[in-house]
Amino acid sequence: MKITLLGTGSPLPSATCAGPSTLVQAGGQNIVVDAGRGVIMRLVGAGCPPPFIAAVFLTHLHSDHICDLNDIITTRWISTPAATALPIYGPKGTKRMVDGILSMLTQDETYRLDHHDDLRAAGGMKVDVREVEAGETFSIGDVAISVHATDHRPVAPTVGFRIEHEGVVAALAGDTIPCEGLYDMCKDADVYVQTVLREDLVRTFAPLVPTGDRFLDILDYHSTVQQAGQTAAKCNVKTLLLTHFVPAIQPGQEEEWRAMAAEHFSGEIVVGPDLTFVEK
Repeated sequence: MKITLLGTGSPLPSATCAGPSTLVQAGGQNIVVDAGRGVIMRLVGAGCPPPFIAAVFLTHLHSDHICDLNDIITTRWISTPAATALPIYGPKGTKRMVDGILSMLTQDETYRLDHHDDLRAAGGMKVDVREVEAGETFSIGDVAISVHATDHRPVAPTVGFRIEHEGVVAALAGDTIPCEGLYDMCKDADVYVQTVLREDLVRTFAPLVPTGDRFLDILDYHSTVQQAGQTAAKCNVKTLLLTHFVPAIQPGQEEEWRAMAAEHFSGEIVVGPDLTFVEK
């Protein structure tokens, strides 16, 4: 199993970090978890062209996690010879959101159908949306997936995905604070992918920006770097993979972030830029 951070950014635009997205490759399947800005560019950088995407998983419907889902839908459709529907799994509300995306793409779809006989013969753009909730299990090929509740309130529902293949387990949390659903998902995982923020930096920068109070609000529904380390230790995780850095991680700061997690977790901690990956 290979887990690649396609984008390590957040809602705050960054010149170096694409939006939140992770690629899990196992059993010949390419699974994209969340679809932040720049995801298609990063997929190409990871050696996974759009036609080879097997499914998209969404942890929640915050804009930074879905804003380039339309690019995945369109690019996969126009670059795939066969007319295969794109499976999209996400929490309640996902179908309504995707319906909106498809409505937005109506004119573009019409232009392409008018121009390309093969796209027209295949019946147009296709997606297969499946809304999931905690406790459900399903599979993509021979890769097993279970769905777990996370806590990103007031955003609700939010979910994480435990992905297993040939005895290797990856737990992908999305945005959440520590909670029982997170602990259940991460138990004995080989790789735990967690979105994190630096509370010290958020509190330092908040008075310096016009939306400082709003910036401080993010502290109550994201895991800090320290909390990610605590969760990894509590759940007997082997490797902690940090992502969705708030604020954006700067070159040379990696050891600072790693050290904060290492105060609580003695296992492997991976901190790096977009396209950082681990293999198990």
